[in-house]
Amino acid sequence: MNERSHPELRSDFRAILQGQSCKFAASVFDPISVRMAADLGFEVGILGGSVASLQVLGAPDITLITLDEFAEQASRLGRASQIPVIADADHGYGNSLNVMRTVSELQKVGVAALTLEDTHLPAKFNQPSTHLISLDEAASKIYAARLARTDESLSIIARTHAGATSLSDSIARTTAYQKAGADAICFVGVTDFLHLEALTSHLSLPIMLINYGNPELADAEKLSAANVRIVVNGHKPYFAALQATYEALCAESEHDPSQLSPNQLVAKYSLSDKYQRLADLYLKAEGGFN
Repeated sequence: MNERSHPELRSDFRAILQGQSCKFAASVFDPISVRMAADLGFEVGILGGSVASLQVLGAPDITLITLDEFAEQASRLGRASQIPVIADADHGYGNSLNVMRTVSELQKVGVAALTLEDTHLPAKFNQPSTHLISLDEAASKIYAARLARTDESLSIIARTHAGATSLSDSIARTTAYQKAGADAICFVGVTDFLHLEALTSHLSLPIMLINYGNPELADAEKLSAANVRIVVNGHKPYFAALQATYEALCAESEHDPSQLSPNQLVAKYSLSDKYQRLADLYLKAEGGFN
């Protein structure tokens, strides 16, 4: 496989955003998986924040991974990738100034695009994981991200959770993110095409969807017509890899591999119960992770 430059890959991603058809992103997590994705015909990949946390730390998705750790993992993909890779940069690892550092670091390691979400992270104790920061703070992060990039071909994607707030608030938020200079808008929590139309009729930017198995949003032709250019259907490859590893180890150690489902495997081996106990012990008073 021939090496491709970061500017080439970013141009490819820009072409997808400006194109006429919807592309399904491969969930990738290391050099081998991103090479597989390219070989199998995927035109774009994504490194999920939750996947990076599991792969790098063996920890649940509770904002424990640092920017340096995430950027290091992204760099491994960037060195091997033949397709543009989107980095799930969570909340930018802090405030607007932290976002600027995040953009700088991820730009250096070769990602083609990054998503910045308006979720309040890390979640406060007993606070829903979908709780959002203010519109003004979120828009400021997008503006800061745009100013921080030195390569204009790097795409900044503003992400919001449409299921965590009202339609009017989602519209106000995405209007502000578009005005702040986002290159695309990413939605989580869209229920169907009517909901999608209501959320996007005011936007001129291309759309990215995070779709966790909702069959109401599976029609590629309708997605393309709705200006959706990227769809992420969860992170099945990574969980399949975990399941396969578990089953192989069970076979060698003569254990029954049917004991744990993929979700149970993640919960057990990412030590979710331990982190919940620590949260109960240390974060209750300060209102930290739920």
